[in-house]
Amino acid sequence: MPEMPEVESLARFLTVKCVGHAIARVDLAAFSALKTYDPPLSALAGLEIEQVTRHGKFIDISAQGLHLVFHLARAGWLRWRDSLPDVPPRPGKGPLALRLTLDDGSGFDLTEAGTQRKLAVYVVSDPAAIPHIATLGPDPLADEFDQAALAQVLKEAGRAQLKGVLRDQRTLAGIGNAYSDEILHAAKLSPFKPSNGLTAEEQTTLYQAIKTELSGAITRAEGLAAKDLKSEKKSGLRVHGRKGEKCDVCGDTIAEVSFADSALQYCPTCQTGGKKLADRRMSRLLK
Repeated sequence: MPEMPEVESLARFLTVKCVGHAIARVDLAAFSALKTYDPPLSALAGLEIEQVTRHGKFIDISAQGLHLVFHLARAGWLRWRDSLPDVPPRPGKGPLALRLTLDDGSGFDLTEAGTQRKLAVYVVSDPAAIPHIATLGPDPLADEFDQAALAQVLKEAGRAQLKGVLRDQRTLAGIGNAYSDEILHAAKLSPFKPSNGLTAEEQTTLYQAIKTELSGAITRAEGLAAKDLKSEKKSGLRVHGRKGEKCDVCGDTIAEVSFADSALQYCPTCQTGGKKLADRRMSRLLK
């Protein structure tokens, strides 16, 4: 799933490619992807793109009073093309969900792999009208998100486990399964540690890990084309998706806890005092 660093990088990529261009047309290929009906997609035609921003994991393309907002979900991606076909795509064919064509013939496809269709597209006059954006927690890379803000988040979370708190978009916007693993590994904290059980030193370490891991991932992706962002993300991960491999820090074997619809990875030596965590497959812990 694309998370904040990839979404931020896509927003920056689209800023360079799209700002100043007019939208020639927007073609919907998967009707289930469009979550709004008023204004219609056709209202975007002819409007000049003024800005591309990010809200958590949502990308917001602003064009003269309207916003095309999309969330790539678990299996979605954006594919840029310098030259798009003149013929509109056929609805319901393949992984294509939506195509946006600019006035110079370039543009992008939103695609979604697999059988689940969770990619979401909205056309709104105000992004705050989208419920999932309206309920987003603070952005951990925002200037105003300081250590006191994190301390308040942890206090309000109570005994909720750190892994779930980091992933909850209503608590912190933009962090998902992969980067929560990376942050906790960098902070040397157990994913199951209660949020209100951190010492002042551990809170400081966690805060620094959040800032460093997210900003570092964005820096590594700087200047890359959209097609290269996935491979860059994978190459920069130290624990996530690396079950059975050696930890780069201590040499221990990276372990995994599986849940109903996801899994987390961690280093026993770095994070849990050498102890293996029970694989309880309780998906509610990560919600």
